Amino acid sequence: MSAGKGKNKSMPGTDLETPGFPDGKPGALAVRPGYEVGYAKPPESTRFRKGQSGNPRGRPKGAKNKLPALHEERMKTIILEEAYRSIKVRDGERSVSVPIAQAVLRSLAVNAVKGQHRSQRLFAELLAAVETSNKALHDKWLDTAMEYKIQWERELTRRRSLGITHLPDPLPHPDHIKLDPNAGTIRIVGPSTKEEKAQWDDWMEHKPEFEEEIRELKRLLEDETDPGMRDFLKTDLAQTEKIVHFLNKAERGEL
Repeated sequence: MSAGKGKNKSMPGTDLETPGFPDGKPGALAVRPGYEVGYAKPPESTRFRKGQSGNPRGRPKGAKNKLPALHEERMKTIILEEAYRSIKVRDGERSVSVPIAQAVLRSLAVNAVKGQHRSQRLFAELLAAVETSNKALHDKWLDTAMEYKIQWERELTRRRSLGITHLPDPLPHPDHIKLDPNAGTIRIVGPSTKEEKAQWDDWMEHKPEFEEEIRELKRLLEDETDPGMRDFLKTDLAQTEKIVHFLNKAERGEL
């Protein structure tokens, strides 16, 4: 038997003893006579008094039913919180967690598939409303981009005709906005913020260095005979050529 087995040890600062475990099973804590403070026995000054409320002031008057401020939309917050609260639903042989809104729509769609006319009509109306809203938002974004491009092209033409060179170009630059009205797509192939512009300019500034590195790597490859070194140079060359190719396409607005 080890020296510590079956031996009582006092917890520092209290009269509480932790006895050994007879028969190898944990037992209850033993308390000496005169023990006042410890596990399940808080100090006398912090205990609840018989017949006295633990919260004598109670809940503030009207706290539960307080009207929202003029700038608040509390009902919207409640609706959104409930709509996106996760619940467990059956999905085949397993349970999955989904937002309540998704669970409700899934139930509606299933009932529509089963032939319930009211569910079919409601689901069709919801789908049409969402698609109409998305189309309106897309059209607005396309019109805004076209207007931006046209107006800035006119302004830059005016600056060139008057010899104005001290004003900064807009971000994004109209040349970097690629529109396809037939496909309804918009692409921005250049920087859109000052931070992106600074990074863009830094890459373009180092482009001649990348091009010089390509020429140097090709010269090294012509003279190198070691297979391992040749593989290393080829990998480095391919990466550098990829960077320059990207920068060239960016300059032409072909990204």
